Amino acid sequence: MKQNQLRNFSIIAHIDHGKSTLADKLILSTGGLQKREMKDQVLDNMDLERERGITIKAQTVCLNYRNALGEEYTFNMIDTPGHVDFTYEVSRSLAACEGVLLVVDATQGIQAQTLANLNLAMQHNLHIIPVINKIDLPSADPDNVKEQLEDICQIEADDAVLVSAKEGIGIQEVMDAVVAHIPPPSGDYDKPLKCLLFDAWYDSYRGVIVLVKVKEGVLKVGAEIVMMATGNHFEVEELGVFTPAQHQKKELRAGEVGYMVANIKELDQTKIGDTVTDFRQPTKEALSGYKEVKPMVFSGLYPISGDQYELLRDALKKLRLNDASVSYEAETSTALGFGFRCGFLGLLHMEIVRERLTREYNVDLLTTAPTVVYNIFTTDGQVIQIDNPAKLNEIKNIDHLEEPYVQGTIIAPEEYIGTIMALTRDRRGNQIKMEYLNTSTVLLQYELPFNEIVLDFYDKLKSSTKGFASFDYDFIDFRTSDLVKLDVLLNGEVVDALSMIVHKDKVYYQGRDLVKSLKEQIPRQMYEVAIQAAVGSKVIARQTIKALRKNVLAKCYGGDITRKRKLLEKQKEGKKKMKQIGKVEIPQEAFLAVLRTDGK
Repeated sequence: MKQNQLRNFSIIAHIDHGKSTLADKLILSTGGLQKREMKDQVLDNMDLERERGITIKAQTVCLNYRNALGEEYTFNMIDTPGHVDFTYEVSRSLAACEGVLLVVDATQGIQAQTLANLNLAMQHNLHIIPVINKIDLPSADPDNVKEQLEDICQIEADDAVLVSAKEGIGIQEVMDAVVAHIPPPSGDYDKPLKCLLFDAWYDSYRGVIVLVKVKEGVLKVGAEIVMMATGNHFEVEELGVFTPAQHQKKELRAGEVGYMVANIKELDQTKIGDTVTDFRQPTKEALSGYKEVKPMVFSGLYPISGDQYELLRDALKKLRLNDASVSYEAETSTALGFGFRCGFLGLLHMEIVRERLTREYNVDLLTTAPTVVYNIFTTDGQVIQIDNPAKLNEIKNIDHLEEPYVQGTIIAPEEYIGTIMALTRDRRGNQIKMEYLNTSTVLLQYELPFNEIVLDFYDKLKSSTKGFASFDYDFIDFRTSDLVKLDVLLNGEVVDALSMIVHKDKVYYQGRDLVKSLKEQIPRQMYEVAIQAAVGSKVIARQTIKALRKNVLAKCYGGDITRKRKLLEKQKEGKKKMKQIGKVEIPQEAFLAVLRTDGK
């Protein structure tokens, strides 16, 4: 295939705007799969993706297209996720493309993640083809979307393609627009080999499978290659493309996208964004790589049964082979025993990983409340990063703390401005921009502490705006804040897994709401249970769970009062002893209660 007949493009959009449905129709229209082989979200391999109707992992597919003039073209198409947690998947997919299809829902218009993904595409200098989807719905307003594209995104709306991916309307026009507007890849076949490694995953039978975009030269089966960042050497065993079935090829030439199998045993031997080159004739300069993917949210994962610890460790090791963005390290909790501190890209990512561990590896898990990374500055000039509030006790001579801040973008109907402002004010937000996108839609930008939005901000935003608001965020920097550690005590014992780092102005309200929530979740015992919230040695809130009481006087009919008093004293002594040796079982709901506190 000649280079001018190649087109490499991604499909980007806000979540649930129809990316995967459009990808399905493009595969069907180009004969990638027959109708009897098709199923909804054909590129989404995980059951979780199908159940939730979201894309978690970017997928690539190679399609052959013949236009009305009989000219043949090869499309390398990548279907990307739409949720903010998986922005890194989108960014690395765009590095392998020359253009994008920007899908916008005709009923919802421009949303927060639409703008975020558009900015990523513009940073890569990609050609953008706007695709207005769902035009068959009664509430569709494509003219309004065209206005938004011109006013907000600065994109010529005349080039927008009107489609209904579900009904198959406008699919031919999309393919013609790809041929007409997206430029073919550049790259010289005769130059030394230079490939961009933009994705990798582990296959239990063949080792690591790597996705590459050949920028220059020719990659051949049997060639000895070297990874420029890690210095690892491998011999290419197999090359090919996904159609979406695996189709082997003898070589991949400059401009082509495909997969490579090279007897790579561990995922750690590959580095996303690395440059692959020929060992004997290496290229002089490596391609500019990606930023390291850094976890943003941390949570403790503990097996409910202690004998499942080894199973959980093996499950995390296997899961990380297919999801390199998950980090984990062993930790011990006095309340929960042995477990792991895991890092995730966001709350949805954490939920997906937890669900996969439960489903795929049959591990019963207990998850602690998510937290973020804090910078601790000591009086002797040291800077220590902690991702677990329990570690704060180990650090001496603390001067001050810094917390991460993000820039949040909210797009919502005008009528909800007051509700959004009240919510963001409660979360210590600082408004930096307010702009009307049209007569009824407004864009608000805030600087927010990340720990204020990581728990339940998105849910509160959606419920208070009846689901109309969309939200996206980008990390800005760390800022000094007046933060304190809030501890939870059960019968005088600190439950380290429930500890939180909270702003000083909100700690009383947060502590009060937390102990109230825990009282509802922790089951009653045969003895009284005191739940306390404390800052240091000062208790700021308390709730008491009354003991279950057995009527020991039921068998006494009349008789002397001293006999009854003797039975009651005996019961009292028994409860006192039970309280000393008894252990309060903390259910998963108690940890979820942390997420539902409304500190104001």
